[in-house]
Amino acid sequence: MANHKSALKRIRQTETRRLLNKYKHKTARNAVRDLKETTDKKSAVEMLPKVSSMLDKLTKTNIIHKNKAANLKSKLTKHVDSLS
Repeated sequence: MANHKSALKRIRQTETRRLLNKYKHKTARNAVRDLKETTDKKSAVEMLPKVSSMLDKLTKTNIIHKNKAANLKSKLTKHVDSLS
């Protein structure tokens, strides 16, 4: 167990950040999944900017790698464009 006040605080901060990052990552994964399952062009076009924004925010905070976000956005854009 930690012996310093700063170490105890660091443990609390780390746990809080870990839970927040986990929540944001899971939320984005669910949004990506929902967009992939969408077959309606209109709703998919509305969802795409929101999902792209979520992925960009995850990239900015180093939760996911920038290339992974780029690959996901590319695939999602192709999916939305392929809908009739």
